[in-house]
Amino acid sequence: MHAQHVRRTRQSLFHVLAASAALSVSTAGLAQEPATAASPHTFTANVGLISNYVFRGMTYTQNRPAIQGGFDYAHASGLYLGVWGTNVSSKAINDASLETDFYGGYAWSTGDWRFDAGLLQFYYPGNPRLPGTREKYNTLEAYGSVGWKILTLKYSHTLTDFFGYNSASMGTNQGSSRGSGYIELNADVPLPYEVTLGLHIGRQFVRHYSAYNYTDWRVGVTKAFGEGWSASFAYTGTNADRDLWVADGKRLGKAHWIIGLKRTF
Repeated sequence: MHAQHVRRTRQSLFHVLAASAALSVSTAGLAQEPATAASPHTFTANVGLISNYVFRGMTYTQNRPAIQGGFDYAHASGLYLGVWGTNVSSKAINDASLETDFYGGYAWSTGDWRFDAGLLQFYYPGNPRLPGTREKYNTLEAYGSVGWKILTLKYSHTLTDFFGYNSASMGTNQGSSRGSGYIELNADVPLPYEVTLGLHIGRQFVRHYSAYNYTDWRVGVTKAFGEGWSASFAYTGTNADRDLWVADGKRLGKAHWIIGLKRTF
């Protein structure tokens, strides 16, 4: 099995109000005026159920449902930290049942422009290894993005081997896959009734193992409703080599329909 991995800019707002007092002294005595100040700290949580965990066009639950969730912290300065997790199939990620992502970075905006830069660590508890090797799936990526209005262009660059791909795990002398990259263009088009049309195209490059390069795409809609709820429906696919991107006899990158329900607190 050969597979790679999860995601996702994750920021929403939850404001904490703190009371402050302004004191003034007059000849008539002491007067106090209450005032409020928004905290620079934001804490949010999210939990969701999705019919199929698909990341960069590849299924990592073998077309089965996933329960996902995470916690995020953001500071008014633009700094943020977070953790996110999902179940995975032990067939797609050898001997693994859970993926945990740790991330942090800095985001800022000016006018219609948005910028973001940070680090993302993919971690699999128990440190499972590629079949028949001692190479781990754990991967560290650096990323940067620039957005303008509805468009966002993002690039992710591995600072470690690409999910364990190297000469030892691949049985070749082609070397390390460190320095692999993923570039993606996303558009979020607002529609009536709090519906968003999401369009995505991405290209995965695996350094020294170009046979594993592929393009993925996704079209979906998300509907916000209630207090922090959202529902999603998407169709995704890839042109990945069907003989290489396979696990337990099943193609990881074939086209998938995906539905999901998420709650943000």
